[in-house]
Amino acid sequence: MGVSRPAGAGAGPAGAAPAAAVLAVDAGNSKTDAALVAADGSVLGRGRSGGFQPQLAGTEAAVDELERAVAGAAAEAGLRGGPPYADRVAACLANADFPVEEERFARAIAARGWAAGDRVLVRNDTFAVLRAGLADTDAPAGVAVVCGAGINCAGMLPDGRTARFPAIGRISGDWGGGVHLAQEALWWAARAEDGRGEPTGLARALPRRFALDSVAALVEALHLGELPRRRIHELVPVLFETAEAGDPVAAALVDRQADEVVAMAAVALARLDLLGARAPVLLGGGVLTAGHRRLDARIAAGLAERAPQASARVVEAPPVLGAALLGLDAAGAPVAARAELRAQFG
Repeated sequence: MGVSRPAGAGAGPAGAAPAAAVLAVDAGNSKTDAALVAADGSVLGRGRSGGFQPQLAGTEAAVDELERAVAGAAAEAGLRGGPPYADRVAACLANADFPVEEERFARAIAARGWAAGDRVLVRNDTFAVLRAGLADTDAPAGVAVVCGAGINCAGMLPDGRTARFPAIGRISGDWGGGVHLAQEALWWAARAEDGRGEPTGLARALPRRFALDSVAALVEALHLGELPRRRIHELVPVLFETAEAGDPVAAALVDRQADEVVAMAAVALARLDLLGARAPVLLGGGVLTAGHRRLDARIAAGLAERAPQASARVVEAPPVLGAALLGLDAAGAPVAARAELRAQFG
């Protein structure tokens, strides 16, 4: 979406022309990547900073974090005179879950003056993974499911139509993602240990990950802060290992995660009238790129049943590439420029 910036904001040196065609930003909860990209697809500079968390820090402080990555990219590109740095900004941001949030973040970014005009595109960060995995043609179309700390799905068509989900947790109907899987595994392990639930190997495997002798000790350590809550994600590989070993409780959790991935992809494909087409289903995020055999096999089987023409594959390219490609798409860049950009990201 385009947003006009206030007159004079970040105007830079008088008469200075932006050095880049696109300032691309991909911001997750834990890190932000920025890249300045020329019209021919060459990368002029890159920068990195911390995560984008407006729900905790507020919009302006969160955009300050983006600015640190942008400043790093500008410095690497040799731009010392300040903004504007590019003709347009393409930013794919975590926590931009509703159109009203995209508008709010776009206004805040436009006010920084990083783009020469009113060209600021803001999308949820799932779209970065989606675009990074789509072919460099004049008509990219497909669906992506991202399962990292959380889970989300987005799809797009060449005519501008998109499919998406709020993906803000249980209140929006979500199930899964690394944090949720870890909590579910711990729930089943706790109940197995104290007798309220059925036996599971998770009761032994989860505390062992932290050199503890019981689930009760693990729960206590998490509750008292002796073990930082952020480390709960370390339980996810243990869950998958326990499932691979044949534990029925762990296997059921893995299977349900696979079914949720398939459900999101199938619904998004249907909304875009792609359910019967040869459309790609792109998989991203730490859970889906880790090569878990049981998870991967069930996703493949589920898609074969619900969307038999779809082809699933993992996206290994960095998401900031997808943000940059969205910017080049909006600028009407030729296919050759997009190919050059992809080559520069390896």
